[in-house]
This record gives sequence, structure tokens and C-alpha cells, in this order.
Amino acid sequence: MAKDKDQTSDDVGLFRTAMKGVRVLDTEKRAPRKNPPPPQAVQRRRDFDDALLEMASGHFDYTELERGDEAYFQRPGVSRTVVRRLRRGQLAVQAELDLHGMALAEAREELAGFIRRCQTKSITCVRIIHGKGHRSPGRNPILKPNVAAWLSRWDDVLAFATSRPVDGGSGALYVLLKTR
Repeated sequence: MAKDKDQTSDDVGLFRTAMKGVRVLDTEKRAPRKNPPPPQAVQRRRDFDDALLEMASGHFDYTELERGDEAYFQRPGVSRTVVRRLRRGQLAVQAELDLHGMALAEAREELAGFIRRCQTKSITCVRIIHGKGHRSPGRNPILKPNVAAWLSRWDDVLAFATSRPVDGGSGALYVLLKTR
């Protein structure tokens, strides 16, 4: 080791004291180092899984939904294939309810009556139009988060998803109902 002009004998002494008992590794006995695995976005995957579980469990806070956000709900035991078809708009919509311009209490009453009527007629797939909230105060949807919250609490609702753009997009929901 070459001495630098800035290095004093005290520094060398301190270094030797700190290194006392340290020995050189035999490089021939060490296993060759393997390339580490590529990094994975573990937290992002956890967050996504947590969000799906929260939505599927029915404990999702739909009051946070904004205009353009997708609403989704699935009860445990409902086939993922059926829900995928619902989300893609591949199930025949047998009835429709338009809640535009209704007050919350009126909309909830209409929705409950509509679901009861659909079940008595053995209708399983419906579209609920709640609007996007363009004319709501602050241009934030009022019916959208409430309709999603109500539907997620009714046992007769198996699943729902935001409709395709051709069927109303974020202003409507496809809803899958239990048969009686």
C-alpha cells in the first residue's frame, strides 16, 4: 500500500487495528456468484390483489368512484368466466332501468322495485343507467357511487361491472341477478 501525503501514521494504525483478525478469503473455495433474478413489482401485485379482494368481498367504498372510473363487483362463488362475459357485454341484457335525474331516495326505491320485478320474471342480466354525473353539482357523479354501493349490499346481486362504451360506458352497469 503506497502512502499518500495526506495519510498519517495514525490513520494507518487505526486501519490496522480495525482490520485485526480479518483474513483474506480463499477465492478458489467460493461458489461462483449467480446472476440475481430480475426484480419483480411485488408491492404493485399486492396492491392489485388487495383491491380485487376488497371489491369482490363487497366491502369496497364506492363513494370514491369518480366520473370515468370503472365499477366492479363479484360475489364469492360466481364463475370468473361468467363475470368476464358480463364485463365484455356478452350476456344478453333482458331489462333496463334509467335512473337519470332521480333523487337518491327515489333512485334507491326504483332500483329495489326493478330488481324485485326482474326476479319474479326470472330475468338474470340487466343494465342500470345511473349517468356519468355531468349535470351533478361539481360535475361529480352522485348516483353512480350510491348505485354501486346499494347493489353490492343486496344478496340478489351476484355481480356487476361498468358497461361497454356502446351501452353507456361509465354511466351504466351490467348487473347479474340470482334466479329464484
